[in-house]
Amino acid sequence: MKRLSHVLTTFNPILKSSFIAACVALCAAVVCAPAEAAPEDSMLANIKEAKARLERTESKISKERVALANELRALEQQVMKLRNETTVARRKMDERTLSLSQLENRLSSWSEQQEFQQNLLSRFLLQTGVDSLSLSEMSLSDKVQKVGEKAKVFANQQTPNFSAGKVVLANGEVTQAKVLTLGPVTWYLAQAQNVAGTAERKQDLFTSTSTFSDTDTESLASLASSGSGSIKIDPTLGRAATRKQASEGVIEHVVKGGVWVIPIVLFALLATLIALFKVIQLWRLPKVKQVASGKALVNMVGSSGVGFFDGMQRELYDITKRASTPTERDDELFSALQQDKIKLEKYNGTIAVTAAVAPLLGLLGTVSGMIETFRMMTAFGSSDPEVISGGIAKALVTTELGLVVAIPALILNAVLSRKARHYYEELESFALVLSNDEPDVAKKNDQKSDGQKQASAS
Repeated sequence: MKRLSHVLTTFNPILKSSFIAACVALCAAVVCAPAEAAPEDSMLANIKEAKARLERTESKISKERVALANELRALEQQVMKLRNETTVARRKMDERTLSLSQLENRLSSWSEQQEFQQNLLSRFLLQTGVDSLSLSEMSLSDKVQKVGEKAKVFANQQTPNFSAGKVVLANGEVTQAKVLTLGPVTWYLAQAQNVAGTAERKQDLFTSTSTFSDTDTESLASLASSGSGSIKIDPTLGRAATRKQASEGVIEHVVKGGVWVIPIVLFALLATLIALFKVIQLWRLPKVKQVASGKALVNMVGSSGVGFFDGMQRELYDITKRASTPTERDDELFSALQQDKIKLEKYNGTIAVTAAVAPLLGLLGTVSGMIETFRMMTAFGSSDPEVISGGIAKALVTTELGLVVAIPALILNAVLSRKARHYYEELESFALVLSNDEPDVAKKNDQKSDGQKQASAS
C-alpha cells in the first residue's frame, strides 16, 4: 500500500486515473471469477496481470517524464531569451525617456572632448612651427590635414637625408646650404662659405645656433658626399651655447646695476681700505704683559725698569712714575685709557656703517629698477616674457652687490671690534693694578733698579 501511495503521488492526473481504472478492473475480475477455479490460481493470475499492467504504466510514465523534461528545458531557454529581450527593450525605453538635463550633460561632455582635441591639435601645430595667426584662421579639417602633413614629415625623418634649405649664418648672411634633420637636431653645411654647424628651424628659414671647427666641418662634408662619417651632436639642444652666450664677466654684471652701483662700490672700497689699515694697526700692537698685583709687578720688572713694557702699556707705566699723588695718577690713567680706546676703535664705525648702508642702497637700486621695468611694461606691453625677466634680473643686481659688500663688512667689523675691545680690557686691567692704594710701585721699581745699577758699577 505504501508503494501504491508513493506511485499515486508521483504520477500526473491522467496516469493516476488510468492506474485506478486498472486496479478496479482487477478487483472486478477477482470478484467475478467462477467458483470452480481455484482461488489461489485465479489470485496469482490476477496478480501477474496487474504486475504486467503496472510495468507498462511505469514505462509509459518514464517516457512521458523525459518528454516533459525536454519540454521544460526548452521553455526555460525561451524564458531566458525573452528576459534578455525585455532588458534590451527596457534599456531602449529608458534612453527614449532620458530627461533634458541628461541630454544637456552629454552634449556638454561631448563639447569638452571636442575642445580638448582641438586644443591638442593647435598645440601640436604651434610646436611644429605654425604661427598663431595662421592657426586661428584654420578650420578643424585644415588642422587635421596639417597634422597629417607633419606626420609624413616626421615619418620621412626616420630615414634622414640631406636636403636644400636657406640658413641664416652667425654673421647675418642668408645662404643656400645642405640641411640634415634628425629628430630635434638639425645640421647645416654651407659649402660656398665652408661653414657648418647646428641650426634651429624658424618657419621656412634655419638659423645657425653654433659653428663647427674645420675638423667637424670636414666630417660633415664627408657624410654629405659619401654617406658615411661622424658628426657632432649637442645633447643640450643648443642650451649650452645659449648659456655660454648669456654668460658675462664681473664688470659687465656690475655695470647692469645702473647708477646705484657707484655708491655701493665707493662704500666697499672705503671699507676695504679701513679694514686693511685696522688689521695692520691692531696686529702690530705689542702684547700686553699680564700683571696680577703691585707686588707681582715689582718682581716682574726687576732690573729691566721701564724697558720691560712697550707701547700703550709703557705709557700707562710712565704716567704712574710721573704722578706725584694718587689722585693725579688715577686721573691721568683714566684720560690715557680713553685716548687709547679712541685710537683702538677709530674708523671701526665706518665699516659698521658700510655693512648697514650697502643692503639699503642695493634695495633702493632694485626698487628703482622694478619701477623702470613696470614703466616699460606699461608703455610696450608684457607680451614678451624675456624682456620682463631681463629687467627684473638687472634690478636685482644692486641687491646682490649690496649683500656682497655688507656681509664681509659685517664680519670684519665684528672681528676688529672684538680685537680692539680685548686689547683695551687688558690695558684697563693693567691700569687697575697701577692705581691701587699700595705705595708707589713705579717709584719702588725705579729705586730698586737704580740700586742694582750702582751695585753693579761698584
